[in-house]
Amino acid sequence: MPKLVKHLLLIVLPLLAVFAVAPAVYQNHLLLFNFVIFLILAQGVNIIYGFTGYLPFGYVGFFGAGAYGFAIMVMHLQMPAALAVLAAGVVGVVLGLLLTPLLRLTGAYFAIANLAASLAVLHLVANPALESITKGPYGVSLTGTFNPTLAYEAALVVLALTLGAVVYLRNSSFGLALQAVREDPVSAAMAGVDVVRMRMVAWLASALVAGLAGGVYAWYVSVFYPDNVFSGEFSIFAIVFALFGGVATILGPIVGVLILYGVYNLIGFTTPQYFQLIYGLLIMGLVLFLPAGLMSLATRRGWHVP
Repeated sequence: MPKLVKHLLLIVLPLLAVFAVAPAVYQNHLLLFNFVIFLILAQGVNIIYGFTGYLPFGYVGFFGAGAYGFAIMVMHLQMPAALAVLAAGVVGVVLGLLLTPLLRLTGAYFAIANLAASLAVLHLVANPALESITKGPYGVSLTGTFNPTLAYEAALVVLALTLGAVVYLRNSSFGLALQAVREDPVSAAMAGVDVVRMRMVAWLASALVAGLAGGVYAWYVSVFYPDNVFSGEFSIFAIVFALFGGVATILGPIVGVLILYGVYNLIGFTTPQYFQLIYGLLIMGLVLFLPAGLMSLATRRGWHVP
């Protein structure tokens, strides 16, 4: 099979699954929409963590900034919703540019600083002094643009673009250079790889993905508060989903969302008293026995994992 056809199938097949299978499983439209959002965010985490090794605990900062970027464009500039989603992605990239000094840090220092930066953005948006711009802590109402069907379709477009980006990173020399930087930046630099530029591109790409996701989320819900769109659950779930399936792969984050989001909807609402216990046991088992995620089971058997 030609390589291009394989790459296209890796984008089209997950989208077909969302179209055909997911609506039968998630009959609540909001759950279905959140399923798509977490697919996008898990792949966004995959771009920055899977290919560079930077774990973004504050990834939700880009998501929330995108949501408020969408809201400001609609409220103050009367921008059409579809264009406002693109503007939300730009807001995510701009925030990523402002936070590029964080890339000088590594490991836990980067993760903690990234989390602190997302909290700083939350408090900035929720500042009552900025009520005339962001509505402060009092929430945003965008009922004039409320259209869950179009917002869901926009989310699928964002998902397709994100999958395309991950397919490119997985199969291109640029993606291989990124992984070389992740494994040993000193050796990569000696081999002629521009380490700083590589990391920055991956960082901004992941910020763009989260900003676009925040924009379509704001379009879908239309009414939200700072604590909603800057909730740490978005970061935590996206990271756990990506790690559970396996990062630096295309299918890993998809498998992680399918399994763990399914478990969440199965027991998180019906028996919430057991949800944290079961989730905790799943994560402990992953860390102890499959630190590279579920996809590592296939690689151990010699199978090629896209």
